[in-house]
Amino acid sequence: MSTGPTSAGVPTAGPVPPVLLALRPEIGELGGSNARYEKFLTDLEGLYRDADAYREQLAGDDGRPVYWVESSQTEDGPGGLITGISVLEPGVVGTEYAMTRGHLHAISDRSELYVGLSGHGVMILDAVEGDSRVVEIGPGQAVYVPGHWVHRSVNTGTERLSTLFCYAGDAGQDYGIIERAGGMKSLVVVDGDGWSVQPNPDHRGYELAERA
Repeated sequence: MSTGPTSAGVPTAGPVPPVLLALRPEIGELGGSNARYEKFLTDLEGLYRDADAYREQLAGDDGRPVYWVESSQTEDGPGGLITGISVLEPGVVGTEYAMTRGHLHAISDRSELYVGLSGHGVMILDAVEGDSRVVEIGPGQAVYVPGHWVHRSVNTGTERLSTLFCYAGDAGQDYGIIERAGGMKSLVVVDGDGWSVQPNPDHRGYELAERA
């Protein structure tokens, strides 16, 4: 006799059952998730180039998370997938829009798919060796991030930016590579009523960052 999808959990024996997840971007939740982490303004020191603007915002910080991730992992190893929702509040620090820390996968050839659920933003994408792209993402838009590309989300709108993501269960994340490289290659900054892209003068290259 077959059973229906379960909401979460890993069975102790037998085949892994399907998992039912509920996307709730309007409240920033993934129903059926089994993991969550939050990042607060206090966690983001050094992320923005304008240190004075960061300290000024920190002085008036209300303690709410700047962004959070809820995810579901049912199977370990390269055959399993991690699926989740990433939620980034709007804001500006100095001239830079609110952004996530960003990462390269610890197993760097692992790819990832992002699907826009609500809000509007961009993804900054840097190949470890070579190209750099800034790609818009919003409801109904998807961005496929190949392996060996560093990536982060930026909220360029006035509402929460929510995205669905999915990647291999063994991929892991290297969050420090961007800091070691002096930031990503591009900055997304306020430009009138919109945004523009500027080169980051502090970027030192990822090859040195990987060897650090």
